[in-house]
Amino acid sequence: MPGPSPFKRALGEAVATRRQELDLTQEQLSLRAELHQRWISNVETGKRNPSYASLRRLATGLDLTASELLARAERIETGESAAVNAGAR
Repeated sequence: MPGPSPFKRALGEAVATRRQELDLTQEQLSLRAELHQRWISNVETGKRNPSYASLRRLATGLDLTASELLARAERIETGESAAVNAGAR
């Protein structure tokens, strides 16, 4: 069975990174976003592909718009964030 797609992995990383920036646990995020903690865990590990409605709720819980969350995931997917982080060292 193949692993998660590159975008699902990138979205999961974007969610986990933002959650950690806000110093939230998955449980705290689940309450803010009105989504189940296990669902958030599955998104973070690339096992879930959220619907647009769920993506909007998740982004709201992360104090982002859906487009901001997707843009973060796209930067991760293309390696842009790695290049930025490498240049900062």
